[in-house]
Amino acid sequence: MSTSHGAKPSPSSAASSTFSHRSSQPAPGLRTPSNRKTIYDRNLNRTRTAELSRASFAYLFSEMVSYAQKRVTGIQDLERRLNEQGYPLGLRLLPLLLYRAPPRTATRPTRILPLLQFITTTLWKHLFGRPADALERSSTNEDEYMISDNEPLVNMYISVPKEMNQLNCAAYVAGIIEGVCDAGQMTAAVSAHNGGTEMWPGKTVFLIRFEAGIVEREGILEGKGVAG
Repeated sequence: MSTSHGAKPSPSSAASSTFSHRSSQPAPGLRTPSNRKTIYDRNLNRTRTAELSRASFAYLFSEMVSYAQKRVTGIQDLERRLNEQGYPLGLRLLPLLLYRAPPRTATRPTRILPLLQFITTTLWKHLFGRPADALERSSTNEDEYMISDNEPLVNMYISVPKEMNQLNCAAYVAGIIEGVCDAGQMTAAVSAHNGGTEMWPGKTVFLIRFEAGIVEREGILEGKGVAG
């Protein structure tokens, strides 16, 4: 009997060859460009002037509201969830914006008023491209401050049903403010309230209540003449 010279390879040798070929291929995951640098190597200051289109923001924020609306028990519960979504962002924005600031102004605020001025100017310009419309202190409660925004961007593209007319989606921004306050070691509770007027029907007032210990410390620093 003659032996065929074109014998097929055994299954075990074929499997071994396939395994060897696959193992030589790079594993799926983070793609590294030819210069061996990834997004984590990018200078943070490169994107300080970058802007997100309003259409993209409107779509993203509406999806965030829809997500927060699932399985809520009422308006207060929905606003609480929006607040919780914004809070982690505020924790990270304070150190990031201080890092990007010029060296002569990159000072972490140590008193209430400088922190709130930072929020109404630097933070507001970073988020919305303009400063907040007003910063006031309560005439009755020394621990309360108010930031006013006549046209909150987060409310411009949200359609609220009549039965939920008390809902204010700017609770998300209230969460950001609360996170910034906590990052500055000035613990506060922040809430968003409808304050519409005839001229500004969509006006929102952010009520900031600082803890008693923060107010007490503020009085001590003021007595010592610390500028903050």
